[in-house]
Amino acid sequence: MSEVNISIRQAQSKDIPSIIELIHLKAEFDGCPETVKATPQKLKEDLFGDQPLAFVLLAEINKDAIGFATYHFIYSTFLAKPGIWLDDLYVKAEHRNQKVGELLILHLCQIAQEKGCGKIDWTVAASNERGIKFYQRMGGKILERARLCRLDSQAIAYNNKCLDGIN
Repeated sequence: MSEVNISIRQAQSKDIPSIIELIHLKAEFDGCPETVKATPQKLKEDLFGDQPLAFVLLAEINKDAIGFATYHFIYSTFLAKPGIWLDDLYVKAEHRNQKVGELLILHLCQIAQEKGCGKIDWTVAASNERGIKFYQRMGGKILERARLCRLDSQAIAYNNKCLDGIN
């Protein structure tokens, strides 16, 4: 059996069709395909504009995108250091168990070390037992004492109206 040559690289604007495909596959995997609002134009602006809001690592075999990791930088006041928030990590089903996810995490760790980051944070669904085991094998610690909190766009708009009433 021949060895598969997997490459990891920073995505470029020409990769937007592959990124969109991977986003849709990730949303299907997560059970929420209807939540995807990403468009090629929006990704071009947000990922490849003058001040990118996030970054994408692409995993490829023979220039075919088979997985990705999306991330952005955060700041820890406790550590007084930057960190990385891993937003999405996804590998196409037919390429799982080929060390693709591991290579994406290793490249993310390399970026974190180059940038002087003190941590990499992310969430994983409590029901994703395979994902949890994978992250633990990579050295990730599952923090049970923390819970994800979110203000969605409706809550943001509501709170802005409340602020307008105070000012």
